[in-house]
Amino acid sequence: MDFKTIESKENKNIKTAHKLALKKYRDKLNKFTVENWVLIQDAFESGHNFEEIFLTKEFFAKHKKEIELLKKKIDKDRFYLIDDKINKHISQLKTPSGVLAVYGRSDFKIEEGKSVIYLNGINDPGNLGTILRTCLAFNFKNVIIDDRCADIYNYKTINAAKDSLFKINFLKDINKEWINNSELPIYVTLPNRGKSLKEFSLIENFCLVLGGEGNGIDEEIVKMAKEKINIKTSPSIESLNVAISASIILYEFFNK
Repeated sequence: MDFKTIESKENKNIKTAHKLALKKYRDKLNKFTVENWVLIQDAFESGHNFEEIFLTKEFFAKHKKEIELLKKKIDKDRFYLIDDKINKHISQLKTPSGVLAVYGRSDFKIEEGKSVIYLNGINDPGNLGTILRTCLAFNFKNVIIDDRCADIYNYKTINAAKDSLFKINFLKDINKEWINNSELPIYVTLPNRGKSLKEFSLIENFCLVLGGEGNGIDEEIVKMAKEKINIKTSPSIESLNVAISASIILYEFFNK
């Protein structure tokens, strides 16, 4: 074991990792953290390498074989050993996992000529992450997130999104600039309004809009819609959770 050891919270790397718990520093520094070992390994296999990684001695002992294999492919100077006290200081988890990796944020982009899933005001990070994972599961890899959505680099979003975080094409839409200029036909999902999902016919490329948990889709976007879609449910409930709705709709679209 020839990694550097950090023993103080005043270390500059530790200070940076600690700051990344806050969105303003994630935005300022263009970095974020991941505390899931499986996700860190999956990210590496997908070509996304961490800038640095912090490991407790206990975690290293438990995962020594995997870490040693990773070290052969990555500069060992990116690895740091820390104690439990420092781990708790930088972790955003109630029970720290013993590992925390720092990543640089990718530029936002989407793949042209493909359909787009547009997220409008999804402010619950768990729902946002679940939707991202669902998009990947059904091969919708272009996701546009408006400026009212939760941060995709919030640790709750990351925990729900899993490896979709590194496999989805993202673009952030500020002040609806993208959607106002898009030439794709817009489909909106609304409770009890529009065509039933079962009756709906897809065209080749489209923009599907999913709305936030409280207010739904902005009326400005609803007015742009070529089609309105709803999921038929029992009259016992007013609406479905947006992540559940996304799963049903994207499954149906994937299999049409």
